[in-house]
This record gives sequence, C-alpha cells and structure tokens, in this order.
Amino acid sequence: MNTNIINMIRIYHNPRCKKSRAGLNYLKEKTDDFQVIEYLKNPISFDELKDLLVRLHKKPQEMIRTQESVYKQNFKGKNFNDDEWIKILTEYPKLIKRPIVVNGSKAVWGDPPEEIDKLF
Repeated sequence: MNTNIINMIRIYHNPRCKKSRAGLNYLKEKTDDFQVIEYLKNPISFDELKDLLVRLHKKPQEMIRTQESVYKQNFKGKNFNDDEWIKILTEYPKLIKRPIVVNGSKAVWGDPPEEIDKLF
C-alpha cells in the first residue's frame, strides 16, 4: 500500500479568504508536498467533515464562522445536535472555519498560520 497517499498533507482552502491564503502561504514555506482542496468547489461530505472534526478534536459548533450573514439569519441562537450541525456545515460550507490542514491522524485550523507547525 502507498502510505504517501494516506499521509499526504491536505489543506481545505478558500482562495477568497485572507486567513486561508495566509495558511496556504505558510504551508508552502514548510513543504511543497501537499494537496489543496477548495472545499467550496469540491464540497466536503458529511462523513469527511465528521472525520475532520475527530482529527481536530473539536465539536461542530466550534467550526462555525458566526460572523457570516447566513449564520446570523438562519442559525444564531438555535440548538442543533452534532449531526445536525455537520449537515448544516455541509450545506453551507462558507460557515466552515478555514483553513483546515490535515497530516495523517492530526488536523489543525491554520489560523493563526503558526498552528500548522503542530503537524510537523
């Protein structure tokens, strides 16, 4: 089995986001061996997001960008269980904090970018 594929670093990236671009640039300074996933173009599945949360050691509510208007208009102040939040995040990927950087079984939010150092 090719372990390079399993252990390849992945960054879930939104090129329109300043914080995500900063994380990507920081990662480029560390290595050139990674995969960029533009998750607004290639949506994250429910199972993939659930797996990312396990790797991040976070609850879905911690992944939400609460300053987004879609959050304020539709979800602020409402209670959902973890699976419901994951479904909401897959339906509204702009709500996902970014960038998320994964290396093997670990993942971090790359904000601030220095958080990425925890993966090396």
